[in-house]
Amino acid sequence: MVTGRVRTIYICQSCGYQSSKWLGRCPECEQWSSFVEERTSMKADRHQGRDSTSTARPVAITAVSADEGERLPTGIEELDHVLGGGVLPGMVILVGGDPGIGKSTLLLQVAGYISRGGHSVLYVSGEESAKQTRLRADRIGALSDHLLILPDTSVERILEHVEPLRPRLVVVDSVQTLSSEHLQSGAGSISQVRDVTARLVEMAKTRGIATFLVGHVTKDGALAGPKVLEHMVDCVLYFEGEPSHAFRIVRAVKNRFGSVNEIGVFEMAKDGLREVRNPSQLFLSERSDGASGSVVVCALEGTRPLLIEVQALASPSPLAMPRRVATGFDVNRVALLIAILEKRLGLHLHGEDVYLNVAGGIRVTEPAVDLGVATAIASSFRDRPIDPGTVIMGEVGLGGEVRAIPHLEARLREAEKLGFEQAVIPEPQRPLGALAGTLHIIPVTSVAGAFESLF
Repeated sequence: MVTGRVRTIYICQSCGYQSSKWLGRCPECEQWSSFVEERTSMKADRHQGRDSTSTARPVAITAVSADEGERLPTGIEELDHVLGGGVLPGMVILVGGDPGIGKSTLLLQVAGYISRGGHSVLYVSGEESAKQTRLRADRIGALSDHLLILPDTSVERILEHVEPLRPRLVVVDSVQTLSSEHLQSGAGSISQVRDVTARLVEMAKTRGIATFLVGHVTKDGALAGPKVLEHMVDCVLYFEGEPSHAFRIVRAVKNRFGSVNEIGVFEMAKDGLREVRNPSQLFLSERSDGASGSVVVCALEGTRPLLIEVQALASPSPLAMPRRVATGFDVNRVALLIAILEKRLGLHLHGEDVYLNVAGGIRVTEPAVDLGVATAIASSFRDRPIDPGTVIMGEVGLGGEVRAIPHLEARLREAEKLGFEQAVIPEPQRPLGALAGTLHIIPVTSVAGAFESLF
């Protein structure tokens, strides 16, 4: 039969580009030696999407119900915050992160909580045996009679078990270990990951089953597999943090049912992941008073303001080209701020090694922390500490001006809650409300003006 014919194609393992012949360099993503030979069955094409015989018909958008359904709490408030209030029926969530960072532990905790509520949960383990999963569940307190373990890697057999069980939640750990019998390529290949994910998404949508998919990441920290994988799911969560540190951050980079860039903070403990209810207090708990180069900034992660300590160290360099090293912050942005300090304020940093560190293992990307980073560098260079009761916020332009930032009131409320006494903010955003009476506000228009007030 024609549907059983096997064809050979070459697929780029970085972006999924397909070619009828082997190429040394991918014309799509320009990666070298990324093409791998794969053999696919012609009948696999019918599994790439929904059934073509579907009875769906066009309907008026006003006739479609706007009720998104009842959300199912995961039992972990930090995770519910990231997801937008819990998981919805038919919602597909992709969780990625480095090996050993805690993805399986977190999802097993979620599975245990939901199953103890009387809901049937199917945990598909493609990497560990049933005994290994049982030992982890016993350690973190996730045992339940309604939690079913299925150590299997065949997507066909998994779907056969899902149909009679109709669980409320399915956890697949991990999607790269699954394979379909309709494809000749090995598990984890571009074709297999795309086909397996498409069938799991179809199962979740047609049966109304919330589904978590664990995804491997590449050495660069991106989710392995084709980029279309992230487009197929409803929510993408990244697990951040170093395995050698106790703190973990779950960040939403895509969410069709909630806000993106929300974060949840966890602490890895012997009995699993524990929620950190007040991340700002945690990030500032080990701050040393009276040290130069230490500044508190307020970054906004999604809708949550976080007070974070930024540490800078400037020291004379024996090198012709001084080092610029940043942890948790864009090193190119650091170089830009150093150039502004040299040009607009006359600080001779061209002969200094500059090191910058964002305490707590968190990564900051928004420009609202520019003024705090510049102040930390200047504080270390001049060896003059900043008042520990001061929080600094503002974007810095190339002319040395301090620009407005979004959600200033929420940031000031967070600073007030943690007992800070004064805040340096952009002049155009001078607060007129009650906060102006509880915090000593220092409005500034330029970096030079901020330094005159602080040093």
